[in-house]
Amino acid sequence: KGKAKGPKGKKITLKIAKNSIRITLDGRRRLDLSKMGITTFPKCILKLADVDELDLSRNMLKKIPGSIEKFQKLRWLDLHSNQLEELPEAIGKLQNLFYLNICNNRLTSSNLPEGLNLLKNLHILNLGLNRLDSIPTSLGALKELTEIGLFDNALTAIPKSVKRLPKLKKMNVERNPFPDSIKQEDHSDPIKRVETLHLVQEKDLCSSCLKVCKGERDKMHQFMDVTTSSSKKSSFSSLLTPNSTAKDNQEEWRIR
Repeated sequence: KGKAKGPKGKKITLKIAKNSIRITLDGRRRLDLSKMGITTFPKCILKLADVDELDLSRNMLKKIPGSIEKFQKLRWLDLHSNQLEELPEAIGKLQNLFYLNICNNRLTSSNLPEGLNLLKNLHILNLGLNRLDSIPTSLGALKELTEIGLFDNALTAIPKSVKRLPKLKKMNVERNPFPDSIKQEDHSDPIKRVETLHLVQEKDLCSSCLKVCKGERDKMHQFMDVTTSSSKKSSFSSLLTPNSTAKDNQEEWRIR
């Protein structure tokens, strides 16, 4: 007998789509089709390809077509919490994309398109809650990236090209099966992101500043004496990189 059919999902018409356009606080046009029970990408929204933001999150989408490239003005694309197993190469043609959330899908490392490394203006990328066992070194080409979510995957290493991205400020890699050697390596340089360290001699400080500094130094020494004597164990066994940010709630990753 014939194959069992999946859920049909809600049919999105052009009228429904037009009524789903919202104006954001900063004046951008957002097409919000989240939580609509959509199972297939609605082709009718290609007629609204001039929107600035597209939210298709929390649906049942398994595929995004290559025609997504028609959304050339798109700055913000949210596809989190679907059933995506792959992304089209054409996603790399969205050159204005600033924010991309593909968290909580079924993406594997082999199905991450090479086109991702073409998103030169991308600042925020969320790949958390997928099935990734490696991260392509080519993501090191995303020089504008400031935040990346890699949590809840099957990663055993993070490429140096990604860890050393020049503008990267936040990297969430919680709950990945990293080997102990990787954890120790990441602990070895606790001040990787310090850009400038200012040192002065005591003689260059005024009396009031010198008094404050000495007081703070004494407090630090007391704290160090207490912590070293009370326990020799690391208190940060789950901290994988200096940039790690424990954001268990994926909603926090939807902040623009």
